Amino acid sequence: VQLQASGGGLVQAGGSLRLSCAVSGGTFSLYTMGWFRQAPGKEREFVAAISRSGSNTYYADSVKGRFTISRDNAKNTVYLQMNSLKPEDTAVFYCAADRFGRSTRFATYDYWGQGTLVTVSS
Repeated sequence: VQLQASGGGLVQAGGSLRLSCAVSGGTFSLYTMGWFRQAPGKEREFVAAISRSGSNTYYADSVKGRFTISRDNAKNTVYLQMNSLKPEDTAVFYCAADRFGRSTRFATYDYWGQGTLVTVSS
């Protein structure tokens, strides 16, 4: 299973970006999908997760109300819409898949993408 994240870039504070993660080599519709991020000098942290059907989502408190996770099972792709970006959102963002489709709060991730860099300038 391969995950390819894209959509990162440089944006000013208050701006928006949409990340995409295309999944190949597996059965995407069976996976709970998540986004994580790792800021410079910090540990990787959870950002958001979405259930197999897309009906359930779960967010870190730090992004709730600003970020939206979604998926398109026909395109084998998960998205992260990021609005009202802040300099502290600067990080490498990773997508990940839980192949057993666990609930969004308790998913553990088996497959990881390579990351895409998001830089938010003040």
